[in-house]
Amino acid sequence: MSATMENSRGTSGSIPLLTPYKMGEFHLSHRIVLAPLTRCRSKNNIPQPHAAVYYSQRATEGGLLIAEATGVSDTAQGYPDTPGVWTEEQVAAWKPIVDAVHRKGGIFFLQLWHVGRVSTYGFQPNGQAPISSTDKGNTPGLYGTDWSPPRRLRTDEIPGIVNDYRQAARNAIKAGFDGVEVHAANGYLIEQFLKDQVNNRTDEYGGSLENRARFALEIVEAICDEIGAHRVGIRLSPFTDFMESVDSDPHGLGVYMANALNKFNILYLHVIEPRSVGDSDPPPGHEDNVPHELLPMRKAFKNTFLAAGGYNRSKGNRAIADSYADLITYGRLFLANPDLPKRYALDAPLNKYNRSTFYTSDPIVGYTDYPFLEEQ
Repeated sequence: MSATMENSRGTSGSIPLLTPYKMGEFHLSHRIVLAPLTRCRSKNNIPQPHAAVYYSQRATEGGLLIAEATGVSDTAQGYPDTPGVWTEEQVAAWKPIVDAVHRKGGIFFLQLWHVGRVSTYGFQPNGQAPISSTDKGNTPGLYGTDWSPPRRLRTDEIPGIVNDYRQAARNAIKAGFDGVEVHAANGYLIEQFLKDQVNNRTDEYGGSLENRARFALEIVEAICDEIGAHRVGIRLSPFTDFMESVDSDPHGLGVYMANALNKFNILYLHVIEPRSVGDSDPPPGHEDNVPHELLPMRKAFKNTFLAAGGYNRSKGNRAIADSYADLITYGRLFLANPDLPKRYALDAPLNKYNRSTFYTSDPIVGYTDYPFLEEQ
């Protein structure tokens, strides 16, 4: 047995994923985090009561949950029935959902989202063009329909978008969330500024890496000023090609952002592994590979580091044991196994997820009907 395998159970028989961790002022009882997952079950962009069941099912005492990507404004939408947090009605709808998680002892963060050019006229107010860093479109679109050509934001409009994030963060805290995660990954608006194969601007928000990162860092600064850096995380995906968002130097982009974020002393940095592309699973034989691509970012960032993308139990344990990450986020496995920490504690069999129900609007099927271990 290798030293890494021995370490995966800890020196006293403990399971690394199930060891406690102090994340700023938050005392976590384990290292298993619910990843932010778009579920398309918020009618008219308003969170629904069934979300309280869904999230509380996955809540544990001292466990961290990151809520689904949530729009910061009426221009932020690009998918059907995704939630928002820019109106009082939305804030009020989130409150009982947050309360349900807190009653279980969970720690709950809200992911703040703007899709940018990943949208169509139909999702935009008054049928206007989606906004972006660029006027370059991307294909293919949703359900076989191309995304509508975007409109490049004017330089003088950008502070208004930054303020949308600030207000959304304030609203999230008003709704009772413990903090927010800035969604700067997956080809959406912030990443459309960050990556040089999308951003073709020639003003202070384009060209150099410093300029391309300016928008993201202005958002982080505004949110930190509003709710405190101790409540702020960010998600990045420098290595992925979601929504045709590619960078010519992903390592350079990742390390630059990690260092730049240190200046704000934010709570955590959450990064998607380069192996995680779209909805694909890890290739056979690679499910347990120990990752290494994020190490430079891990070493550069001084606070809590979260890794996401293709993790299972053994790979997650190795990553924690090797100090590759502090916390591991799980998406599809946590979706299908609401009691994932318990199953990992017992090394119990897992429910299989059903892709066909990931994005349906049903309030139960593929949402709150995955069985708990004791029900099986």
